[in-house]
Amino acid sequence: MTTTPSTRAPRLLVIAGSARIGSLNRQLADLAARRAQALGAETTVVDLRSLELPVYDEDWAQAHGKPAGARRLRDLCGEHDGLILASPEYNAWPTPLLINGFDWLSVIPAEDGKPSGAAATGGKPVGLLAASPGALGGIRALPIVRNYLSTNFAMVVVPEQLALPLADQQLTTPERLAKPDLDAVLDRVVASVVRQARWRIAG
Repeated sequence: MTTTPSTRAPRLLVIAGSARIGSLNRQLADLAARRAQALGAETTVVDLRSLELPVYDEDWAQAHGKPAGARRLRDLCGEHDGLILASPEYNAWPTPLLINGFDWLSVIPAEDGKPSGAAATGGKPVGLLAASPGALGGIRALPIVRNYLSTNFAMVVVPEQLALPLADQQLTTPERLAKPDLDAVLDRVVASVVRQARWRIAG
């Protein structure tokens, strides 16, 4: 059977806003990736630290050119139909690692037949997750991430989201969250992204 754009599996990019060893958000992102795979999606997990992006600085870019890691992020966004993003909360704000990566993405121009960084994300669905050992689960950062991605990258942020409190107690196995009602919310976030990615492919 020939695979057509409408029948192929949706491809999702999975990003954690923390590169810390043992990161709770990376664990949550990995769990979400497995849920997406169970729904028939293909997933690629990205380690933002591996992109080796300097702190955003236009003078640096003028002197050295746009960093290769930013172009790699643009290419990954362009090759995938949607994103799942797990963002920690630092002082009620998204992490510098996450914002810096997307700030660099925003200034990559269209070149060599590839779209600009912003065009590579435009119209694509993204599901937001956050994990924290605290009681709020990172919820204060998620509205900022939602506005940032929708305003600057024209992404379709699905309405479902998960802020996972006491995450060190919830992420006790690689298969599911300890609390069933929170596990069900994770399912809904992932299913919404997969469903919208499929609609995008079919459209």
